[in-house]
Amino acid sequence: MGKAILQCVLGVVAGLAVMYVVIAGIEYASHLMYPPPPGLDPTNTANLGPILAAAPVPALAMLVLAWIAGAFAGGWVAARISRPWPRTAAIIVALFVLLGVVGMIMIVPEHPTWVAIFGILLPVPMALLGARLAARKRDIPIL
Repeated sequence: MGKAILQCVLGVVAGLAVMYVVIAGIEYASHLMYPPPPGLDPTNTANLGPILAAAPVPALAMLVLAWIAGAFAGGWVAARISRPWPRTAAIIVALFVLLGVVGMIMIVPEHPTWVAIFGILLPVPMALLGARLAARKRDIPIL
């Protein structure tokens, strides 16, 4: 039982790390492709509303893509490492993505409705899809 818990915890931690890297990477690429308007600092929370209002639809789509890709990749890694409870580990990672999405929507309520809807509805199914695909590779030992 102790080994199973350790695998689950390690899976979640590794999944969260991968999730963070994927989301940060896609958001960084989005900022390079669609920089904020001149004079608005994206590190200042007060500027996030005007930056979102000026963002083109592809930039907003990349934001949603970052969230769901992060949930998928993090869920895949978590499930791959957490052999006893792969879906549980993937769902925990997805819940962290969901918390981040809800937090961002609360901090910056100017998010378009479709971004909020997709950001709330898609992380858990994408993490479970990642877990399902990770289960197909079970013949390779992880720990």
